[in-house]
Amino acid sequence: MRQAERDLGAARNSLESGDYEWACFQAQQGAEKAAKAALQSMGEDVRGHSVTMLLKSLEKFEPISSRLFTEARKLDRHYISSRYPDSYDTGTPSDYYDGNLASSAIKSAEDVLKKAKKILG
Repeated sequence: MRQAERDLGAARNSLESGDYEWACFQAQQGAEKAAKAALQSMGEDVRGHSVTMLLKSLEKFEPISSRLFTEARKLDRHYISSRYPDSYDTGTPSDYYDGNLASSAIKSAEDVLKKAKKILG
């Protein structure tokens, strides 16, 4: 969970510096690591990078709201497209990301972290 919190802090720093694509990726990473921490605390073997699928695995221990699944799906979209220029026909990821998108990703990640911390107790 400590690394999840650090990743989310890095996302906030990237937002402040205008590195919006990195803010989105770091937010996704924070959410992913928080969900993995919660699953590991339940004794689960954890694989994969999809926040959505990790939350589906957590659902057998704790109810997950449809809203949080929506936020997870938004975060999952940043796993590749925020980093790889070949995700787009032209330009680079930085051409497709802005402060609003980054702020939204950070808020989504904060929601996942909050849920994971609740599970951890």
